[in-house]
Amino acid sequence: MQKIKLALLFGGKSAEHEVSLISAASIYNNLDRNKFDVISLYINPEGKWRVVESPLESFTELKKGDFYSFLPWESVHMAQTIKADIYFPVLHGPYGEDGTLQGFLEMADVPYVGASVLASAVGMDKALSKIIWKILDLPVVSNKLLYEQDWLENRKEILTEIKSQFSPPVFVKPSNLGSSVGITKVNDFTLAETAIEKAFRYDRRVLVEEGIQGREIECSVLGNDAPIASLPGEIIPFREFYDYRDKYIEGKTSFRIPASLPDTTVKEIQRISITAYKAIDCSGMARVDFFLKEKTEEIILNELNTIPGFTEISMYPKLWEASGISFSKLLEMLIDFGFERHQKKKRIRGSFPK
Repeated sequence: MQKIKLALLFGGKSAEHEVSLISAASIYNNLDRNKFDVISLYINPEGKWRVVESPLESFTELKKGDFYSFLPWESVHMAQTIKADIYFPVLHGPYGEDGTLQGFLEMADVPYVGASVLASAVGMDKALSKIIWKILDLPVVSNKLLYEQDWLENRKEILTEIKSQFSPPVFVKPSNLGSSVGITKVNDFTLAETAIEKAFRYDRRVLVEEGIQGREIECSVLGNDAPIASLPGEIIPFREFYDYRDKYIEGKTSFRIPASLPDTTVKEIQRISITAYKAIDCSGMARVDFFLKEKTEEIILNELNTIPGFTEISMYPKLWEASGISFSKLLEMLIDFGFERHQKKKRIRGSFPK
């Protein structure tokens, strides 16, 4: 059987650059070499790229050598032609998960793994996704969206509005970022201004969200037009919340996989996950995050990640393992879904018939 040539894209211009390297290494280690030949494309923090041996190389080695531009009008281009059957973006955050890279791959008319331009952009934008879900009567967390210019001009009024709308704790986060980068849990409103300033370092739009007291639940979704949901899992944070350091450096947070939940709650979480997934026209994969309120056990939809973490301790692959799909099989299914979506798109007429 002829092997599939798969181009693994990782790194990128995001604050989640290092997370991408870890995820790409896990994917690389779990791809069946009897079925796939892997081409590793590293994108540096400046957005330039080069072919490397693998994502297992050290950061020092990855940075060595000549880098090239995606732009056709720049003078330095790679002479070698890269021919891949399908592309697998593993870039978390802006310029990789937000539809930017997906648009480039669409223009190149090549198959790729994961969500389309639209779903990637909406899934990345926590504020916009919540607006869509609220229209569908999905139970989203109470929130307030702040714009940087408004903040610069009216910060005192905005802080007063936050105090009147919420009771502490609240979460302050960039609207377009992931992996808990730039997020602060504010237990005292005297610290809200500092938290908002921190979030604005990563995005021009910031969300202030109600801090839900309760359990953190995650559910993995897989598929295109007929997606399926995994068994939910529970995160038990080591600190106040599941932050970047604990996700990717210390690993002290513990997990219950699957979560100990009544069957009715499991089914409702799976239903909401699939509904939220389809609402933004997602494809391939996503991890959907929830809160389960402490006293009422009300399910609250938090956010959706179209390129979830793929490290060895990441919830997305671990939830599928608990649901009967191994890491290696999961990757094969994601690649198949990428081919399927591309083939369906090719069947759609691209121009008006003469």
